[in-house]
Amino acid sequence: MKDRLYRAGALIGVFLMPGVARLAAQDTTSASSDTAGAAPDTLNTVTEATIPGRDTTFVVDRVVAVVGDRPVLASQVDEVLFSRQSQGAKLPSTPEGITGVRQQIVSSIIDEELLVQQAQRDTSIKVTDEEIASGVEEQVRKVRTNFTSEVDYRAELKKAGFQTPEEYRRWLTDQQRRAAFQNRLIEKLRADGKLKPVAPTEKEMKAFFDEQKATLGSRPATVSFRQIVVSPTPSADAKRKARAQADSIVLELRRGADFATAARRFSQDPGSKEQGGSLNWFRRGVMVPEFERVAFMLKPGVVSDPVESPFGYHIIQVERVQPGEVQARHILIVPQIDSVHVDSARAIADSVRKAVVAGASFDSLQRIYHDRSAERDGESVPVTKLPEAYGKVFAEADSGAVLPVFTMPGAGGRDQFIVLKVTNRRPEGEIKYEDVRDHIREQLGQQLAIRRYLDRLRKATYIEIRS
Repeated sequence: MKDRLYRAGALIGVFLMPGVARLAAQDTTSASSDTAGAAPDTLNTVTEATIPGRDTTFVVDRVVAVVGDRPVLASQVDEVLFSRQSQGAKLPSTPEGITGVRQQIVSSIIDEELLVQQAQRDTSIKVTDEEIASGVEEQVRKVRTNFTSEVDYRAELKKAGFQTPEEYRRWLTDQQRRAAFQNRLIEKLRADGKLKPVAPTEKEMKAFFDEQKATLGSRPATVSFRQIVVSPTPSADAKRKARAQADSIVLELRRGADFATAARRFSQDPGSKEQGGSLNWFRRGVMVPEFERVAFMLKPGVVSDPVESPFGYHIIQVERVQPGEVQARHILIVPQIDSVHVDSARAIADSVRKAVVAGASFDSLQRIYHDRSAERDGESVPVTKLPEAYGKVFAEADSGAVLPVFTMPGAGGRDQFIVLKVTNRRPEGEIKYEDVRDHIREQLGQQLAIRRYLDRLRKATYIEIRS
């Protein structure tokens, strides 16, 4: 049972700190306000005055830094240390080493606080209680499923420093709210062109790789491939019936029916159905063009007319809008596919494969027959991450092989037939700099841009670090 709480994802990943666990059982919120203006060595105390002659003073918390008008508490630093230990990190064994780690943590917390404060000053950035509550409940539910009984769950919470599930939920709410503010600010800055990546030097990239190398592990076995996905097309009658069903659902929604309830009942999108059709936040370029064109035009709360895409008919409701992104729900109605159209698609896929084997242009065949709602290529995909249908046929396939046609199950009987050519296959091995060079350039470039922005915030904000 040990550490299951953390492995289950109870520790929220915020933008600059990968995880924070709660060490102190006491609520540090009230301590924060009491210590914000204290002298560097002033401590909050609790004294049993009724027992004369006995020193019962003990430390509740102390301020280690001030950012603007908000304190950073020693307990926050302890939380991060505890989190790192619970996740297997080895801490220095010397007092000097621990001091150095604590100083690094204080600096990270200051960066986090700077982002939160800046986001809260931006009136265009909104984080609602409803979205935070939804995320918290989902997280709590995931954690709770890892324990067979309420007793085990509460016992593990106490090991993490939470006296009750309610205390854990309050802490989680605060962490998710802070993470949301940070992420929304970074996303807005990028959308506004105010956080452009900084090109790292080759020396910086290699130094970054050397620092991270020990945590990278081994390179998994990967495959690269190109594919032609042939999907059966519904008859005109099947499309009319699906459109009529979508129209009737829209009518009921506009009369006041609950969108989430309708999505759970009618939607044929397995990825969002059980979440009441929720797609969460997404930016342009994520959804198919037909869907995005409507989603980014709708006003919050408005139910769209049915929108046709390669997947079927979508009913869309935008919940919230941020610069460059929207939060929306949808209901997907997929036209039924009859056996005649399925057999026809299979025959087309077989003929396409024969043409590929005979040396026909893969590009030309892909332009003609490929379902544009599906991915065209896969680049260095870990074998263990392949969908089950792909994993079975990739078992012995080597570079250059054209695989037998196989089936990928789809919604509403819309099975797809895959013609696939393996372009490269690499066995498991040690990760080399060349393997991750492009990824490092992108990741480090983003980090350097954020670092530059944080440096500007530090210059413009009152910051005091106390010993």
